[in-house]
Amino acid sequence: MSQLENLLKNNSDWRGVIRANNRKTFFVIGLFILIYVAIGVLVDMYIYTRHFPQASPSEIFQALITFHLFPLVTLIMLGVAVISLLITFSFHDRLMLMGTEYHEITPTTAQNTAEQQLYNVVEEMKIAAGLQYMPRVYIIDADYMNAFASGFSEKSAMMAITRGLMEKLNRSELQAVMAHELSHIRHLDIKLTLIASVLANLTVMVLDMFFYNALFSRRQSDDERSSNGLLTIIIVLRYLLPVINVLLLLYLSRTREYMADAGCVQLTRDNQPLASALLKINNDHQENQSAYSAEYQQTPHENVRREAYIFDPIQAGIEKTGSLTDMFSTHPSLKDRLAALGFKYESK
Repeated sequence: MSQLENLLKNNSDWRGVIRANNRKTFFVIGLFILIYVAIGVLVDMYIYTRHFPQASPSEIFQALITFHLFPLVTLIMLGVAVISLLITFSFHDRLMLMGTEYHEITPTTAQNTAEQQLYNVVEEMKIAAGLQYMPRVYIIDADYMNAFASGFSEKSAMMAITRGLMEKLNRSELQAVMAHELSHIRHLDIKLTLIASVLANLTVMVLDMFFYNALFSRRQSDDERSSNGLLTIIIVLRYLLPVINVLLLLYLSRTREYMADAGCVQLTRDNQPLASALLKINNDHQENQSAYSAEYQQTPHENVRREAYIFDPIQAGIEKTGSLTDMFSTHPSLKDRLAALGFKYESK
């Protein structure tokens, strides 16, 4: 049995895929709450160690968890975690589109025939996928070719397509890309990717706030030794958490892209259009490396969207952001994706 046939067989049990993705989502939420609480506990322990230098760390930890010492920072971090989840649930579309120039298209607001065709293609694939709700469709005003889907449920789902992708693909290729993204919605891995990517970046932002606050406090403090201790803890966390984030994103597994590719083939009943689209997207990125690198770099919050994109620009040699996550990719290589689709890829 070929890899594509095996993926199509697994993809036929899409309800099982949904159950697995829901379990992973709860795991991710629990893990991030645990990380936020752990940061709070460490900071509380550091603060009380300064006040009670005669007490051992284990004694202070026990006093915190039994509330003999009030875990102020821990409770604040727990509140931050809950608020972060609520914000992610309530404003997921704005968070995923943040930093881009975009507009929503509907049958009545489509500005030209290309936008009308795009909406029609999404509607066709939505019917083919058996989805009950039509996802919102957005155009991002960018020259590079990319697309992603996001949301917490089929009802809240949205899809975003760059102008470059809409203009450079033919109809069958565009249909294949939309079928790929609708497969993500159908499998509900959009929820998993959204929570992981947004909360991972929020965690690093919170640590950055602690870092600069500790750095400023160190300059103001007379107790330089204690201040150095807090700064050391925060610096270690600042570089340790991105590693945890990378492992988490890898836990989400690259198989979700293979499954979405297989879902596309299942919906379109043809493997050639998606293979052609992936090749065209890759070649376009390679031919415009300098321009696209500048465009990606100048667009804020691209790191939030990277895991959701159909194509990881890092794989085409686009300049890296300097983040530790650039060492890894949650996307399979183009060669592997084409091989799974039944094609052999030879790089130029």
